[in-house]
Amino acid sequence: MKILVVWASRHGATKEVADVVREELSNGGHEVALKEASEVTTLDNYEGVVLGSAVYLTQWVDTMRRFVSKFSKQLREKHLWAFSVGLSGVPGGNVVDPVRVGPVLLRINPIDETTFAGRLEPRELSLRERSVARLGGAQEGDYRDWDEIRRWSRSVSDMAKTL
Repeated sequence: MKILVVWASRHGATKEVADVVREELSNGGHEVALKEASEVTTLDNYEGVVLGSAVYLTQWVDTMRRFVSKFSKQLREKHLWAFSVGLSGVPGGNVVDPVRVGPVLLRINPIDETTFAGRLEPRELSLRERSVARLGGAQEGDYRDWDEIRRWSRSVSDMAKTL
């Protein structure tokens, strides 16, 4: 399957996750392209799409929300998967929480979605972001579980082979 992995990140942690997703999909025999959300101009050449966004203040970043708004009709017609990356994340399983990432995902109805723990490097953050992280009790460090990310990516690859 020809798949586009689209990512949106403020400080690079989500792009690094998207790189691993792309790698695993390629290893599974798929033709895969990787693009930042603001760089995508069309979905016409792809059968499948994987969306990955950083989560800030319980929402996907602006560039991914704009991407979904722009391409929502086409995304509903594609084989679609999604992942979120953040320290607090969003609940797993069905997307039902209307005050978090849920509204974006409910509009496009992915086959599967998941949340991965993220990375917090305070020196990369703006003053506002550092303040929010401190108030929220976020702990500095890299909490991404690369084995979990690879397992999920392989499951997407396997699903895509059956579609």
